[in-house]
This record gives sequence, C-alpha cells and structure tokens, in this order.
Amino acid sequence: MKHFYILFLIVFSINFAFAQDITGTVTDSSGIPLAGVNVLEKGTMNGVITDFNGNYSISVNSDATLVFSYVGYNTAEVEVNNQTSINVSLQEGVSLDEIILVGSRSPRRTATDTPVPVDVIDVANLATTTGKVEINEILQYAAPSFNATKQSGSDGADHIVPASFTWFRT
Repeated sequence: MKHFYILFLIVFSINFAFAQDITGTVTDSSGIPLAGVNVLEKGTMNGVITDFNGNYSISVNSDATLVFSYVGYNTAEVEVNNQTSINVSLQEGVSLDEIILVGSRSPRRTATDTPVPVDVIDVANLATTTGKVEINEILQYAAPSFNATKQSGSDGADHIVPASFTWFRT
C-alpha cells in the first residue's frame, strides 16, 4: 500500500511539472483590450475570462492549445509551445446588420387595431362565473399574463409588491 501512495505521488508531481502559467492580453484589430473573452484549454474544461483590461492568466500543460472566443469576433486557436506570454488580437467576425422582430396578435383580443393589445374584461360577469371575488384573482384568471401576489395582511402592503404583466403571451 505504501508503494501505491509513492507511485501516485510521483505520477501527479510529473503532471504538475509539465503545467505552466500563461499570461497575456486579448485585443481587437485596432489594439483595444477586450473584456470578457473566453480563454479555454482545448479539449478540457479549464478556462478563464479576460478582465476589464483584456488580461488573462491560466495554468495549462506545455503542449496545450488555447482557444480564444468572443461574441462578434472570429475564434482563434494558439498553441502554447512552452511560451509563458501569449498576446492575441481577435478579428471581427459576423456582425448583426439588422434586427427583425416577428410577432402576432391573438384574434381573441377585444381591440386589434391598436398599437398595443387591449382586452376589455367584464369583471361582474367573471366574478359570477368563476367564483373569484378579489380583483387580482379575477384579472389573473381573465389575463394569464397578469401576475400579482396575494398579501396576507390588510395594511396596504399590496402597494409594496405591485402587479406585473408578462408581455410575451398573446
């Protein structure tokens, strides 16, 4: 058992002997530092992100490949080859030229020729058909996108947590 521990220690000390710290800066093509660039050791989960000045520091194997990726820029791969400092300049990649919004308006809406969807809710009719008596419950039943929390006290705490709408539902 003693020999097993010695062998185990030797194997891991050899692994640490091949690891090295890499530092560097990531910039764009005009030399401006990029904050938040992903720096990963290829094929592993070992990675860091650059700070506000584009600087990073990572400990990798001496034969590793570093992968630099950032939204809107082309991914770059650099082999370490026993270097201790690697500075990278990322080139701009695909950018968004236009934004297209796609939406629909439910035909169940009361008024469909308005800039925003409008529902006219007959509260008296809903109160008699659903059995709900509080206005928050009636509105939540009639418009599922309406959210309001029920307060346990009657001290006006309803004004602390106001109602909200989820606009993604139609």
